[in-house]
Amino acid sequence: MSRGRIVKALSGFYYVENEDGIFQCRGRGNFRKRKITPLVGDWVEFEAENRTDGYVLSVEDRQNELIRPPIANVEQAVLVFSTEEPSFSSLLLDRFLIHVEANDIDPIICLSKVDLLEEEQQQMMQTYESTYRDLGYEVVNTSIYLDETIEALRPYLANKVSVFAGQSGVGKSSLLNALKPDLDIETNPISKSLGRGKHTTRHVELIPIEKGYVADTPGFSSLDFEGIEADELGMYYPEMRERLNDCKFRGCTHINEPKCAVKAAIENGEIAQHRYNHYLQFVEEIQSQKRRY
Repeated sequence: MSRGRIVKALSGFYYVENEDGIFQCRGRGNFRKRKITPLVGDWVEFEAENRTDGYVLSVEDRQNELIRPPIANVEQAVLVFSTEEPSFSSLLLDRFLIHVEANDIDPIICLSKVDLLEEEQQQMMQTYESTYRDLGYEVVNTSIYLDETIEALRPYLANKVSVFAGQSGVGKSSLLNALKPDLDIETNPISKSLGRGKHTTRHVELIPIEKGYVADTPGFSSLDFEGIEADELGMYYPEMRERLNDCKFRGCTHINEPKCAVKAAIENGEIAQHRYNHYLQFVEEIQSQKRRY
């Protein structure tokens, strides 16, 4: 019996990699009965008589599991956000950051096309950048040139399992193609009428890059707050999480309660107003989702 990681799943086969190479395996017969579905990224025990005739016997516990794309044990998400064409959306970035935090994944914020900005816009982006850096997030600042973005990202990809995510139409597939030219992932131009690109990727595969792996599928195609309760949302905001014990009431939602440390920090300018506005918006969204169901 051997241990390995599933790096590709296709047509009922699991391609398991270890130090001896890649083995094509089927799932064990009783997986379906036990409702076990191995995922790309899973660490598994397997048996193989040769390279094309193996069986996955068991799946180890997962650090995390994404539904779209279906992938397990992701360590970091490279959140690719354009500053122009399409325009930067701090609302969407905060939504991604919550999903990343909730799944125990480290985010890398990659801001591209900064050289397209006018001086006034550049100053605004610098304010956003310093806000996220002060919260402890890694921010990589790159130009319209792909090669510069790639060189900036390479050190972050080493020895990690990463997924690329972010705005549609920012060039995630182009980035992956440039990182690994033989990938040849299909890319579509940005729709002028919609101002965003189309999703172009099909199945999931872990691509070896920089002694790590990158999923060849842009991640988090679903960004609703399923599974996240309104009263736990503040736990996924680092600036709220660190003030939790300073609020007068245990389980403070930071909305209407008196003597709330978070609201005091907003008044003192210690928490960015746009982050708190998004928090209120997300709480309302979660509550209205619950009312619907």
